[in-house]
Amino acid sequence: MLETPLNVQVPGKLLNLGLSQEEIQHRISEWLVFSLFSEGKISSGKAGKLLGLTRLEFIELLRVRGIAFINYSEDELKEELESVKKLAPKSKK
Repeated sequence: MLETPLNVQVPGKLLNLGLSQEEIQHRISEWLVFSLFSEGKISSGKAGKLLGLTRLEFIELLRVRGIAFINYSEDELKEELESVKKLAPKSKK
């Protein structure tokens, strides 16, 4: 993958946490991809590719990092709940 150098200033206190330059670079790249994905600018498949992961590995990484994969709007959530209610077996009285 073609890489472009980018100068990023990191507070010294973060460097005192024992992170290597490689780890900092990886985390910054990861954060940027998460941000683009969360904003809907890239798909989970594209996000995974940008991080060298499969789509499923990216989804697992989201879970590990505590980031929601599915982010329903209020209307979408209502629609999903209605669909689930229709599919649920009727209880016998």
